[in-house]
Formats: sequence, structure tokens, C-alpha cells
Amino acid sequence: MPDGVSALPAAAAVVFGERLPLAVRYASALGGFGVQRGLIGPREVDRLWERHLLNCAVIGEVIAAGARVVDLGSGAGLPGLPLALARPELDITLLEPMARRVAWLRKVIDELGVSVRVVRGRAEEPAVRDELGGVDVVVARAVAPLARLAGWALPLLADDGLLVAMKGETAAAEVARDRAAVRALGGRAVRLLDCGEGIVDPLTRVVLVSRDTVPSGGAVRRDPGVPKRRRS
Repeated sequence: MPDGVSALPAAAAVVFGERLPLAVRYASALGGFGVQRGLIGPREVDRLWERHLLNCAVIGEVIAAGARVVDLGSGAGLPGLPLALARPELDITLLEPMARRVAWLRKVIDELGVSVRVVRGRAEEPAVRDELGGVDVVVARAVAPLARLAGWALPLLADDGLLVAMKGETAAAEVARDRAAVRALGGRAVRLLDCGEGIVDPLTRVVLVSRDTVPSGGAVRRDPGVPKRRRS
């Protein structure tokens, strides 16, 4: 790996399994050309694994097996590419409007040899909604405030689809502020969840928004092949 890229944590082998070598190559690309092209800040290089690759990959805990997923505003491929490396059975599309980022994503995907599609466009565009609409899950990281994000993401989802928004420290405040607006847009069961127990510290906090109401006592869909991780 390039100088400065953070050391490989033991948890990476648990999360990425036999695809760990591909994750290492992706980390190298992020820490090299990704920084040179402004896709990731130079100060992030020394924490690529904990704060980016693993932080993104663990949201797979709330995504059902074989789901069709759109990464809205993918940027440098976060969270979509770490998710694809950790969960190769998912059908993942990276949606990104900027041409230079799309070109970089396609280059990285080709070099890694992974089955991930890249679409250039914005979620609010009718052509994008026609092409990508009806997916099971939309994921997003650092794209927009919750209400605006829901307005872009919910039209892409199937009736029982799920928005998984990575929000970190702002999550609770955004839910309190935007819950009514999200419901007015057709979102239901707006709730918070922490992912990555025993893998990342701090945990990855996500806001989950369903297009339908989860029955009383209903649980978030979790891939049975990816059990909730516990601290050792």
C-alpha cells in the first residue's frame, strides 16, 4: 500500500473474507489516485480502513441477501464499493453525476474485476428514475440533509424498499428535525440503528426509512448469512 495508508486491521478479514485482497487494492487506489483527483481528502488516508472501508461495509447488516441496491451520490465509491466487496451477492449500482468521478469509478471497478454498475446522473432526473426505479435499497453517505435525501431516494425504491442513510453524529438531530417532512414524502418507520459492533469504533450510525410501515414489533431485514457481530 502507498505510504500513509492506515495499517490493515484484523477486522478487515472478518468483513471482507476471501475478497480482502480486492479491498486492499481499493484502499490503495483511494489513498493514491483518489487523493490526487480530489475524491478523498489527504487527511483521510491514515484512517481509510476504520473510517471508510469498514465503516461503509458494515451497513450490510441491515440489507437482505440478493437485494438490488443503488448507492446515491457514490463519489469515490463510498459506501457502494466496500459493500459490494463484503457482499458480492448484492446487485449494486453506483449513481454519480460528475463525469470525472464516474470515469474513476469505472476504472477501479474494471481493475478489481467486480460486478458493479456505474450510472452517471442525478436521482431526481426522470431518466434515472425510469432506469433505476424499483430497487430494494438506496444507500447514501454524506449526500444531503435527511429530508432532501429522502426526496431523491424514495422515488427510486420499491413499495417495500429501504433507505439506508449514513449520518453519524447528526443522525438523531436530523431525524427529530426532518421526520415530518420525510413522512410527507412517503417515508415510514424512520428509525436509528448502529452497525458494526465489534468491528468499528465508533459504530456506524444509520437512519433507516421504509416506504411502507413496519408492523408493530417488526424487525429490520437482516441478511441471515451476516449475523449481528458481537464484541469479543
